[in-house]
Amino acid sequence: MPSPSRAACRKAHRAVAIIMISPQSEDARKYVARGVAHVALPRVTEPVSVTFVLVPKFTMLAFSSAIEPLRVANQLTGQILFRWQTHSEGGQPVACSNGVPVVPDGPLPETPPPGYVLVCGGVEPETEITTTLADWLRAQWRRGRTVGGLCTGAYALARAGILKGRRFTLHWENLGGFCETFPDLEPARQVFCIEDRIVTCAGGMAAADLMLKLIHDRYGVQLSQEVMNMCLLTQRRTEEDEQITSLAARLGTRNEKLIKAVAFLEARIEEEFDLDACADHLGVSRRQIERLFNRYLGVTPVRYMNDLRLQHGRALLAETDMSVTEVAVACGYASSSHFSKSFRKKYGVSPYRFSHFGS
Repeated sequence: MPSPSRAACRKAHRAVAIIMISPQSEDARKYVARGVAHVALPRVTEPVSVTFVLVPKFTMLAFSSAIEPLRVANQLTGQILFRWQTHSEGGQPVACSNGVPVVPDGPLPETPPPGYVLVCGGVEPETEITTTLADWLRAQWRRGRTVGGLCTGAYALARAGILKGRRFTLHWENLGGFCETFPDLEPARQVFCIEDRIVTCAGGMAAADLMLKLIHDRYGVQLSQEVMNMCLLTQRRTEEDEQITSLAARLGTRNEKLIKAVAFLEARIEEEFDLDACADHLGVSRRQIERLFNRYLGVTPVRYMNDLRLQHGRALLAETDMSVTEVAVACGYASSSHFSKSFRKKYGVSPYRFSHFGS
């Protein structure tokens, strides 16, 4: 049998496209793009509304990873399954973390459409998320909306006072600063969390994981799988998946003793370094732990902990209003002078100048 001609293929593609909705209404032009791939779905009469709140310096990757699966779902089915709108606190353009400005649809509406209200956070959440936004978000939750945060959007939820006793998450880089700011809250290290009309994700591609979960739960596995295919995503992560690789993968070894030793020390970053206590905990000698660190990591336990504490200090200086002295204590240093000297040696700038950079 001869292969079909190019003209026949083009005709077939046009035939498939006819199945799709012909965007004529203003809503259809905005929310439904034309495409070839198609998923048959019964007609939906009540689309899901998603309101994105853009905070200054929000991360574009998290925002685009959240909104694009919704667009693709509409395109694949040829109908409006999702509507979305973007808002900023004052309705003005918002520059994301890479400096690109985004023009929102308007200021925070007094009452957004029923559905999801998602705060798109990013860098410097401690200073960029205001009391006005937190109060508005709390009001939406009380009115029955499902509220959430992408990346560091959990800061807004925390300030709104609606996270106590609930599972939530945010980007792993911001966990240290968040816990110092909200010591009574304990974020999970998962890629996303859904609980009691509160949805959060760690940002980045985790926003796509969250949206795929919402698409799956509402419209079924076939559509969610085809959205994955269109977005070229090869793996679907669940709520149980952690944000970053396991400790074994991070260290590049499966040596059980070393992994337990590192976990023991990292859990006590604010305490005085005590390798003997670590050795007692593992039931091995201090010398054996030192050999393991040298063999698999190429550093001494002391050097490993110093680097870890300085990384933690850098995060606290960048994301909180803690003083250098307070950060030094939180990182387990006996004095701020010792912390400052070590910080300058590692990063080439004093902790004071680093914390005031760009202010």
